[in-house]
Amino acid sequence: MPQLDYPATGAWQSGMPSGSRKFIHFPSDRGFALDGGSYLRDVTLAYETWGTLNAERTNAVLLCHAWTGDSHAAGPAEEGHPTPGWWEGIVGPGLAIDTNEWFVVCTNVLGGCQGSTGPASPHPDDGKPYGSRFPVITVRDMVRAQLRLTDMLGIPKWHAVIGGSMGGMQVLEWGITFPERVNAIVPVATCVYATAQQIAWGAIGRRAIKLDPKWRGGEYYDAEPGDGPWQGLAIARMVSQVTFRSDNVFTERFGRELMDSDADRNGLGLWDRFVVESYLDHHGDRLIRRFDTNSYLIIGKAMDLHDVGRGRVSLERAMARITMPSLTIGISSDILYPTYQQKQIHDLLQRQGTPSTYVEVDSPHGHDAFLINLDQVGKPIKKFLETLDGQSK
Repeated sequence: MPQLDYPATGAWQSGMPSGSRKFIHFPSDRGFALDGGSYLRDVTLAYETWGTLNAERTNAVLLCHAWTGDSHAAGPAEEGHPTPGWWEGIVGPGLAIDTNEWFVVCTNVLGGCQGSTGPASPHPDDGKPYGSRFPVITVRDMVRAQLRLTDMLGIPKWHAVIGGSMGGMQVLEWGITFPERVNAIVPVATCVYATAQQIAWGAIGRRAIKLDPKWRGGEYYDAEPGDGPWQGLAIARMVSQVTFRSDNVFTERFGRELMDSDADRNGLGLWDRFVVESYLDHHGDRLIRRFDTNSYLIIGKAMDLHDVGRGRVSLERAMARITMPSLTIGISSDILYPTYQQKQIHDLLQRQGTPSTYVEVDSPHGHDAFLINLDQVGKPIKKFLETLDGQSK
């Protein structure tokens, strides 16, 4: 991979083109308390909106993004947004989440790096990036920050909260923590708690970043281009990318084909590269340019800490707080969040009498199918929202 032009961080910074982002700033005199016991001051959340909030303020839908997502859920790549919206084809006029009908909001999570307060943001004490000073946060912290934005936007209750992967974790926390503020939930390809194997995948990525000498303990923001922790972040992304797709997709797409060979050797070379290695390099390269390494660590840790039953007596007691209708979507080939985890959500809700529907996407694409098989994901969401709309009239 090229390296001389890699930025020290791919975080959005003040002064850069803001694209479609909007920003909301928490009052300076109100600290934001965190699960871990510390607090943040002068918090900013970046968000984007589509559609129009109706006079009754009853048509608002909140989208929650995954690990390396951001507020740009829909719309083309443009100045300020290096990639198209992560749910382009799902959100928009006449689409599954129809912006002619719904006022759609998506925030960049707390701890993120695309406009919301995170490790790359200036610390209010000295204006320098938080870096290693940024505290550990949880998915609940992300949701409580979204609640503040909800209040500041004047939205009394979300018609639905929808999200996949880490976004689905946020969805569940909305339903449990603030059930009175949510009319319905749609958790996609997610879980009620991170399993040991899911934590293990995250731990490998964190170790790769920690061992990169250019990470500098999290204090790398003044590094010259190419001198930041791009190798550690790229390896971490490669590891996670393997979990996002299925074995069949890798085999069918890449097989055992070699891309290039060691020209100085005859026969087998140690550094001969398979085509699949080039694919992983490509995804590492893309993330380096649009994400912050410390944010990757902070958000990944929040996912590992995810457990809706933590501090709530039991998993069953926690899930009993979800009383609103739910549509849970699983993916047949998902090896990162296998379908038994989405079926567990559905079974727990059904057992306690909460209206719940389970839909399974039949796809070879693994975890990323919720971003790829838009027809299979969009149709049940559209039907669910229409059913809710009919019930509320």
